Amino acid sequence: MDRVVRTAVVGYGTGGRVFHAPLIAADPRYELRMVATSNGERAADAAARYGDGVVVSGVDDVFARASELDLVVITSPNDTHGPLAHRALEAGLDVVVDKPFALSAAEAREVIAHAEAVGRRVTVFQNRRWDGDFLTVERLIGQGADGALGEVRQFESAFEWWKPEIGTKWKEVVTPGEGGGILFDLGPHLIDQAIRLFGPVDVATGVHAELDRRRPGSVTDDDSFVTLRHDNGVRSRLWFSAVSPWNRPRFRVVGSHAVFETEGLDPQEAQLKADLPVDDPEFGHGHPDGLLRSPESTSAVSLAPGAYPEFYRLLAEALTSGGPLPVDPRDSLLVLEIIEKAHEISHA
Repeated sequence: MDRVVRTAVVGYGTGGRVFHAPLIAADPRYELRMVATSNGERAADAAARYGDGVVVSGVDDVFARASELDLVVITSPNDTHGPLAHRALEAGLDVVVDKPFALSAAEAREVIAHAEAVGRRVTVFQNRRWDGDFLTVERLIGQGADGALGEVRQFESAFEWWKPEIGTKWKEVVTPGEGGGILFDLGPHLIDQAIRLFGPVDVATGVHAELDRRRPGSVTDDDSFVTLRHDNGVRSRLWFSAVSPWNRPRFRVVGSHAVFETEGLDPQEAQLKADLPVDDPEFGHGHPDGLLRSPESTSAVSLAPGAYPEFYRLLAEALTSGGPLPVDPRDSLLVLEIIEKAHEISHA
């Protein structure tokens, strides 16, 4: 690496405060130059953590000082992702966009085309590719038909909460057209994981969706189900819910020899919220073992440690040495095409 990546984080809600700023600040390949937030309480928190000189009051301040930057991380509300990505590219900067990449597939294509036209790099923060349970599933599937699972036929993935009352977060009170709803919130993670494991889907024929509104006063989906038929024949079944009193297994992979299941969520988000440093030996550890079950036996499988810092490590190599991006934005484009198809099917 021949330079440090000078970085601004736009937005300091959960995405900026819990994920991006701590990961960037902990990596010597980066310099966290700016955090943009107009919220006084959040600004005070950022200043206490990263220094008074880091905080700026808004995105205009970031672009006014674009010559001091190499990279902009966009983790503001969903409807700003596309417009701010264009502004960053126009300013000559590389871009990380938090999920969802954009509000529509058309908007995502425009951002990708803009990046190519100006010779800059754009990627999407699909951090759950580095969940420890997902990395373990990926390893087991990668063993192929001769591995412990055998030929994989079905994949089930669920991310469920128990929040029976609508909260105050913007994503719960705006419509899907503004980026609201649980499918726009969690779909980019679970759909991306399924595609990474089993490859593409014919969006016209390989998607089924049931998007429901369960909570009183809901204006968008809060209890949703999507199935994918991958081109290789595997079927993925994905659940997203804010109203589940008890949860399904996080992952359930059905093969011709055995079934692999995991329970609970990867610990990294909770650890980051608790301010556990990413270089702490315990970071990424602590998830209960998975279970591999067959007609003959049941055995515990230790899960790989989670590795969220890997996203920014790979990005630094891409930006300073020309390596591949940690996430190809075209992967996230396909995710948006599937989300659009799900809304079309369900009319939610």
